[in-house]
Amino acid sequence: MGSNPEMHTLFLPAEWHAQSGVQLTWPHADSDWNYVLSEVQECFIQIAQEIAKRELLLIVTPNPDEVYNQLSACVNMENVRLFKCDSNDTWARDHGGITMLNGTQTSILDFTFNGWGLKFASNLDNQITRKLMADKVLCGEYKNHLDFVLEGGSLESDGMGTLLTTSECLLSPNRNAWLDKKQIEVYLKSVFNLQQVLWLDDGYLAGDDTDSHIDTLARFCSPDSIAYVKCDDPNDEHYDALLRMEEQLKGFRKLNGEPYRLYPLPMADKIVEDSERLPATYANFLIINGAVLYPTYNQPANDEKAKNILSEAFPDREIIGIDCRVLIKQHGSLHCVTMQYPENVILKL
Repeated sequence: MGSNPEMHTLFLPAEWHAQSGVQLTWPHADSDWNYVLSEVQECFIQIAQEIAKRELLLIVTPNPDEVYNQLSACVNMENVRLFKCDSNDTWARDHGGITMLNGTQTSILDFTFNGWGLKFASNLDNQITRKLMADKVLCGEYKNHLDFVLEGGSLESDGMGTLLTTSECLLSPNRNAWLDKKQIEVYLKSVFNLQQVLWLDDGYLAGDDTDSHIDTLARFCSPDSIAYVKCDDPNDEHYDALLRMEEQLKGFRKLNGEPYRLYPLPMADKIVEDSERLPATYANFLIINGAVLYPTYNQPANDEKAKNILSEAFPDREIIGIDCRVLIKQHGSLHCVTMQYPENVILKL
């Protein structure tokens, strides 16, 4: 695969487009991670190690000296940029800027992040992209779309004009309630220069705060293929909804009218904390230059099965597992804490 063929019109790049780097917004004592801070920081360090081997790593943190000390002995610091900035939480996928490309021109689109439909405080997170742009940490033209609520985890682009998303999230009444589905689709097509929007109407994960972000359920692996969560246990509460989701995926068509190749990822075994099922999903992987980082949950059979399927979907990339059991304690996983930026957006100091 590698990069898409260069498109000479405005487009939303796929995640496998060549990257300049990835943003992490680091967990700290004043975030919801304070009760498992050392555990979650160790998970972030593992993610940081793998990213910095291959591309730049941008870390947003109120405590850059502290984070430097955590990383300096085990991470390639030549590929790390630390940016001092306050934050509410760590979900860079949803408060990060969304990049558009137009030939050699780059735009960073800044949408409002409102804590997944006003569930959580987001006032500090919602300022991060503007501050990164103002300090020229991110390169490109700043595009203010703060009149629209949108999170990166709700969008999957094939880089060729097709967007995959979920009705549950984008039609949430606490996001853009004044717009109906048709109006939202018109908006998405206009802003992202799309030719089609594929709406998944079914599928969810218990314990998910995002109203069914697409990156927890189904992901483009190439312009021709989609990996998705498949539940084989009729006794699992997700079975019926995920079966309907699978049938809808089978009915989706590319712009040329052909069906997608589908890669079924295993459903993780139930993980419960404080009587609540946590949203463990193998679909929450991150594509970076030369590799795919995917979440593992200390379930050897499922972890290995997911790795094998991702190896088939990404034959030219190294598949690397990161133990993300701590991340699901706050109802997200690996992809949720990252935001990739294409070439020439994050520059070395």
